[in-house]
Parts: sequence; C-alpha cells; structure tokens
Amino acid sequence: MSHKTFHLISLGCAKNTVDSDSMAQLLIQDGYQPVENARKAGVLIVNTCGFIGPAKEESLNTLKELAAQKRNGQLLIAAGCLTQRYGVQVAQQVPGIDGILGTRRWMDIVQVVSQLRAKPHPEPLYHLPEAPTVGSDERDTIRASVAGASAYLKVADGCRRPCAFCAIPLIKGTAVSRPLETILHEARQLRAMGVRELILIAQDTTDYGHDLGMKDGLATLLENLVQAVPEMDWIRVMYAYPGYVTDRLIEVMASHRQILPYLDIPLQHAHPKTLYRMKRPSNIDWVHKTLAKMRSAMPELAIRTTFIVGYPGETEEEFQALLDFVQEIRFDRVGAFQFSFEPGTSSESLGDPIPAAVKQERWERLMELQQNISLQINQSYVGKTLDVLVEGYDKGLTIGRSYRDAPEIDGLVFAEGKAEIGQMVRVKITGGMAYDLTGTLLKD
Repeated sequence: MSHKTFHLISLGCAKNTVDSDSMAQLLIQDGYQPVENARKAGVLIVNTCGFIGPAKEESLNTLKELAAQKRNGQLLIAAGCLTQRYGVQVAQQVPGIDGILGTRRWMDIVQVVSQLRAKPHPEPLYHLPEAPTVGSDERDTIRASVAGASAYLKVADGCRRPCAFCAIPLIKGTAVSRPLETILHEARQLRAMGVRELILIAQDTTDYGHDLGMKDGLATLLENLVQAVPEMDWIRVMYAYPGYVTDRLIEVMASHRQILPYLDIPLQHAHPKTLYRMKRPSNIDWVHKTLAKMRSAMPELAIRTTFIVGYPGETEEEFQALLDFVQEIRFDRVGAFQFSFEPGTSSESLGDPIPAAVKQERWERLMELQQNISLQINQSYVGKTLDVLVEGYDKGLTIGRSYRDAPEIDGLVFAEGKAEIGQMVRVKITGGMAYDLTGTLLKD
C-alpha cells in the first residue's frame, strides 16, 4: 500500500460526480494514483450525498464499511453534501474518520490529505469553511465528469431558490455561476478528448449568469457553446426551473441542431396549493402554455420531470390533480420521490404527517400511470429511425441512448448488430417497452 494512492467513492447525483472527478484530477496532479481496490489505497474518500433520508443512510453505511476495514496508515476522508451539513454528527457516528471536507471546498482535498499526513490526528480534521466560494477558486480542473463519449459539465453551483423541502441551499450556499469563457474553454477541451455529448448541469441551469449580471444567461451560454464547439454532436440541458424557461431559450434550443429537443424540468407537483406550501412556482397555466410553446417549436421534444408525493398536507384531491396533470401532459419520463423530512428546511414546521403506507400507495399509482404513458409514447417510435450514441455491446446487441435519453436516469436503445462504443449510429426502431426501445442497426 502506497501513501500516494487513493480510492474514491462518489454517491448521489451527477453534480456530485463532477466534484468527485475534480478532486481526483487534483490528487493525480499532485502525484497520487487512483486504485480500484480500497485495501490497496493510502487515502479513502467518500463523496457523500445528503439530499434525502435514503441517500444519507447510504453515505453513512459506505463510510462505516470502509472504517471497519481500514488498515494501519490508511486515511478515511468523508467529503461532500452530508458532511457539509452534518460534519460533527458524521464523525460521531463513524469512528475511524480522519478528515471531514465540505462540498464547498472540494478543491482543498490535497491540502487536507497533506495536513493529515503531517502530524498525528487523534481527532478528525474538520475543513468546513462557511463561505460558499465554489466557482471562484476551482484551480486547474475541468469541472466535468466524462463517461465514454458523454460528459457532464457543471455551469454553476449552489441555489438561491426558496423550495421549502430542499436542503441544497443550506448545503451548497447560494448560486454561483462559472465564467462563460471558462465553460467554453472546457467544452473545447472535452471535444478534443472525443466527447460527443455535452450535458449541462447545475442545481438550476436556468439561473445561469444571474449573479454575473446576465439576462437569459442560459440562452446566451448555449449560443456561445454552439459556436465554440460546432462539431459537438449533442448538447443536453438538465435541471431547468419552472417559470424561467424563456421564449428566447426556447428559440435558441429550437434553432440549433446540436441542442437536443430535450428538457429536464422538475415540477415537483401540479396542484397550486401543494406547490404554494412547497414554496414552488404555482402557476400551472404557465406550465401548460410553456410546454405548448416548446412542443410547437420542437415537435420531437422529449420532456422529463420529477414529482414529490406525500408532501405535508397533500390531500387525495391534490394528489388526484397530479395524476390528471400527468395524464394530460404526457411526459416522456417521470421520476417520483416520496417526501423525505429534512430538519432545518422551511418545511420543518409542517412535520411529516402523511403515513408511509399512503406515500407508498400514491407513489405506486403515479408510477403505474406513467409506465402506461411511457409505453404508449415509446411504441409510437416503432418504424422511425433515431440517432443513437453507442455505450456498450452485449450478446449480439448494441446498447446506446437516443436524444430522448439522459445517462442513467432515462431509457436505452437495444439494437441488433455491432457498433463501436462512442460511435453515433442510425437505428430503425422495431419495438417499444415501458422504458427502453429495440431496433436494428442501419448500414451506412
């Protein structure tokens, strides 16, 4: 076991994965080598997730497993969202942790490791500055996570929205946009590395540039990206906020081939009273009008959204309004979560009054409805031809994603025939299932 080796586990969302990969870049620049086997690593790092209850449990269990197997000379560092909010509690629950690093100072990972190696540390080292300086002190890293021919590129961090159920502003701080030229430079670097799909992420991509004094910042960023990387095949937008999908943004998306007709817009609910209690935009008429505008401008538009069921005070009538809304809008993809009580958020005073069994039953009803809708939409693609980005090959089938499918959260396309990973191929669709499509590779 060399002290100059590390094993890093990244938990949670793609935004966390970008932070993990940025920490790895800094360690490698300092002479560290990544290793797959945790027992052979000098430094063990878990980039935790603290968004909802199950994510916290997964983070704590991962830390406990590593702590139980820790060898002499190994360092265990807990980083990320959970430690930013609950650093002391995490250290108390997991004996054996050497360092606590918050999500706002991921760029100090080498400094933290050096401090721990410099002298004995009977107590954990806490590195949790309060100032949310992410974005202004990122050092020499590409703020992206590359997987095959796709890359998540972080355009901002933090959030200034007031959502009552969400702890992200408490964890990440307010929204901090990254400089436009920095993002463009990184996009060029990623394209030079062979990346064909650029996925723009932030807690709220539609808020990009607000703190920089930009109006319609996301639209401006997209226009510049198209010019900066004209040979990038796909540019995908994630995490849009209701009310901030502007006419200009729709026009920019519709007028550039590279920008996919795909939008991830977490709506969280569809009843105005529920949304009001959530401190979310509650103008459902805006949603109807905006989605209609987008579908008119981009007839092939694929829309993903997210809903919370069992929010405090959600009546059967309010939940039925959500089901009716989903039935009417017919989203391509829907993610659903059962409400998770988060201390410290502004919803804390509402408690968690809806029984777990009711939450589960509502979640099942929503997902069953959406499965039928997804199946019908997927089957409408039979006979059509789609561009597919190849991600793998197994048992005679090429596996990839179409423009309708963001990595990991959406569906896949399984095509008869073999193509190389990273290629963009044409697939004739022959079958549609609830989540995935089947087809046949077309020859050039």
